[in-house]
Order: sequence, then C-alpha cells, then structure tokens
Amino acid sequence: MVGRLLLRGMIVGALAGILIFAFAHTFGEPLVDWAIGFEEKAAQAAGEAPEPEIVSRATQAGIGLFTGIMVYSTAVGGLFALVFSFVYGRISPLGARGTAALLAIAAFVTISLVPDIKYPANPPAVGNPDTIGARTELFFIMIVASIVGMIVAVGFGRRLAARYGSWNGAIIAGIGYMVFVALIQYLLPPINEVPEQFSAVVLWRFRLTSLGMHVILWTTLGLAFGAWAERELPQVRYRNAALRRA
Repeated sequence: MVGRLLLRGMIVGALAGILIFAFAHTFGEPLVDWAIGFEEKAAQAAGEAPEPEIVSRATQAGIGLFTGIMVYSTAVGGLFALVFSFVYGRISPLGARGTAALLAIAAFVTISLVPDIKYPANPPAVGNPDTIGARTELFFIMIVASIVGMIVAVGFGRRLAARYGSWNGAIIAGIGYMVFVALIQYLLPPINEVPEQFSAVVLWRFRLTSLGMHVILWTTLGLAFGAWAERELPQVRYRNAALRRA
C-alpha cells in the first residue's frame, strides 16, 4: 500500500511540476531577465568585464528550469505520500482527502511561508556572492526550526485536545507554534542586500511569484493526491482514543 501511495505521490508531484513550470516560465522568467539586465548594466557602469555565459539563457529558462522543477516536485510528491501514509488516521479523524489537505496546508506554512517571511526569495543581482553560504545556512536553519516547531505543536495539540477538546487544543498549539517561530525569526540575523537602484516592484513581484510556485505545489498535492488516495484507502478509525472520549 505504501509503495502504491509513493508512486501516486510522485505522479501528482510531476503533475504539479508541469503546472509550476508553466507558471514560472510565464510570470517569473521575465522578472529574471530584467534582473539579469540590471546586473549587467551595473557591471558595465563599474567597468567590470562581462562574465562568460557557460549555459545559455534560453537553456536556463527552458529545459534547465523544467528539469529542476520536475525533479524537485516529483521528489516532494514522494515525500508527501510517505508522510501521509504515516499520519493517516493518527493525527485527526479526517478521511484521505481531509488528511491530505491538512497536511498540505501544514507543509506550505512550515516549509514555504514561514521561512520566506524571514528570508524571502531574491532574483539575480540581489545578494552579495560572498555571503551566499551564510545566507543558505540561515535559510535552512529557519526551515528546520519551523519543521521542529510544527512537529512539537502537533504533538502538544493532541495532548491538549484530550483535556480541552480538539478545537481549543489546536488553537493553543497553533499560538505556541507562532510564538516559537516569531522568537526564532527574531534571534536569527536579518539579511538586506538589495541594491539601492533595484526596482521594488520587480523584487515584490518576483517574491510573490516564488511563493505562488509553492502554492501550486502544495495545493496540487493536497487536492489531487487526496482525491486519488481516497479511492485506494479504506476509512480508518481515529487512533487517538483519549481524544475520542473528549
């Protein structure tokens, strides 16, 4: 059963990848072209020699972008299916569709939205090449902290649900997660390396487009995978006996 769910998750992930590529190619690549042009003009103004183009821009925006997105989304789809297989019937009394939707929302908030609030995506020409290593480390630290906080919040919420009811338990756990995330974001150093002349509109649109790609991924997984899994899985009894008595 897990193997079949894994395959279905990867297929749905690939479907999401096709949708993401169409979205990114239509709305994201023009912004990348603008940012590259800005970077080239800044280099010319500073008297710097143009860097050799190892991979053509057409390849980057075409097959390169498509390959990267497909590999990432297919892998995430498989991981989503594995996590779904573990949590189904354990964290809520919802069926396959409801569990997949709840898991997708939690994943979007934890892996995409929360880290992006602290360290949003940047187009070319934004960011110092000398700090890319430190910026990458901070971004992944934020992701790990967010995931750990969500796992703890879910476990804490289940305990609270046995005493205060599922709704109140979820609210208290959610508030605890937000407080924890806010503390981590406060403690981690800010990064602001946007050039003074860089268009704020382009930067804002690029970040929205980047977040939109994640919205497409998790929405497709939550809805399409849930609908497909529902046809394969029987309804299971919720395994939190303490919560059933609440």
